[in-house]
Amino acid sequence: MTIESEKCAERTPRQHGAMEYSHAPVDLDTVRQDRLSGLRSSMAKHNVAGLLLFDQINTRYATDATNMQVWCSHYETRCVFIAQNGPVVLFDYANHPHLADGLPGIDEYRVIPSFYFFSAGPNGPDRVKIFADQIDDLMKTHCGDDQVLGVDRLSFPACDALRERGLILVEGEGVCERARSIKSAGELELMRASMAVCEAGCLSMKAALEPGITENALWAKLHETNIRLGGEWIETRLLSSGPRTNPWFRECSMRPIEKGDMVSFDTALVGPYGYCCDMSRSWICDAEPDDEQKRLYAAAYEQIKRNMELLKPGLGYRELTEKLHPMADEFIAGRYGVAMHGVGLCDEAPAIYYPQDYDAVGYDGVFEEGMVVCVEALIGTEGGKECVKLEEQVLITADGHEQLTSYPLEEHWV
Repeated sequence: MTIESEKCAERTPRQHGAMEYSHAPVDLDTVRQDRLSGLRSSMAKHNVAGLLLFDQINTRYATDATNMQVWCSHYETRCVFIAQNGPVVLFDYANHPHLADGLPGIDEYRVIPSFYFFSAGPNGPDRVKIFADQIDDLMKTHCGDDQVLGVDRLSFPACDALRERGLILVEGEGVCERARSIKSAGELELMRASMAVCEAGCLSMKAALEPGITENALWAKLHETNIRLGGEWIETRLLSSGPRTNPWFRECSMRPIEKGDMVSFDTALVGPYGYCCDMSRSWICDAEPDDEQKRLYAAAYEQIKRNMELLKPGLGYRELTEKLHPMADEFIAGRYGVAMHGVGLCDEAPAIYYPQDYDAVGYDGVFEEGMVVCVEALIGTEGGKECVKLEEQVLITADGHEQLTSYPLEEHWV
């Protein structure tokens, strides 16, 4: 089914899904066109003639079309093909063309010939050939002799079928992430809308925090606010209290929170328009912090503030690692996996590692204006009672940086 681009361009920018029947803070079609243009520029830079995207974050970025995003992330049931100098084709889960109506970047709508086991069962090997034939035809029609196809994620039977047709498969996730890393002015406004929802959720959580509420019930306040205000989902359940905060990464439970407990959480909230607000806070339930809680909080506060001060365009990733605020020896064993990471529609590159980890897993690069990163701090002693988790979302600007998150830290504890 071909979608007439001229008709799409004449319409008021269409909203689908959670924010339908509301007014967007920016011209959504401009954002959509900017994102698609960025993807094509990245394709050209990396010599990729076609791009095949199954990651639902990447399909959202490319087209702004959504269909049961979390569910579709489990199966190879929905994808987008982009020709560097040709059409964008959305292969959807079923025949639902109304979900692409009014989106200017989509030139053609098709139903995917499903080949994943749940849908195709033992017929998968035959059905994947039908899919591969369609992609091969698109490449030959729109890319000529250039048969380099970037793929973000795909099972080996489908990759084998594409290669059997002479296509040259290359890694496509990096092509997408490099495009996604620089946010336009419109994207930043949509991200701010998500942050406003996240911070409203934090206010709701703070108001509900009292002895006896379970971790799950407290976390539900963030979910409720996000869904009520047009957000989409939350990536994790990272909230814990008291002794469950150390070591970190226990997700919320039925534990009743007690008076004087440290309560630490990481939002990872995908709000309106699909943008992520990834901030972390630590509170005390119905009490003032004791001396040890203050000490941990002060260390986390200093780390996050000092590291944030370093951010500016032109700074190298390795250089930043070398300049990070030094952690006290007692906190090194429990350090977070990264000191900073990129963020957009979800957590993304770059990952900025601590000096102890750089040689094993680190990589270099350069910060650019328009990138958004999250500055992390996780402070607790090995075998200690509790951990403090703080995190701020920060924009790299022309002359330095701008903190985007505004929910207050507990500065009176420092």
